[in-house]
Amino acid sequence: MSFPKTAHWQPALEGDGYVTDLADIGQCIETILTTPKGSQPLRPDFGSDIYRYIDYPINTARPHLVRETVEAIKKWEPRVTVKRVQITVKGDSQLVITPICVLASGVEVSFEVRP
Repeated sequence: MSFPKTAHWQPALEGDGYVTDLADIGQCIETILTTPKGSQPLRPDFGSDIYRYIDYPINTARPHLVRETVEAIKKWEPRVTVKRVQITVKGDSQLVITPICVLASGVEVSFEVRP
């Protein structure tokens, strides 16, 4: 297997190969948000507490989900700055968290995470 010629890459969580650039950042954000704090013994503060609010009514959960998303990304993903977070429900119950972020280059990007 050949490795990419970029500083930012990691093995792809879905499928074979690896992800680079924006896909790498998106995969990192998904990993951060879907990992419950305390679940990694050697990094007990890694992840987020969004899982605590999954079953709350959406209007009650929204401010907590936004706060947890911003704090977790700010702490664990230094390549982006969170501009805002959209919380939506698709279908009857699929929660979707969409952080809209700004890269160091000033480009605005968004990532969809389904916890």
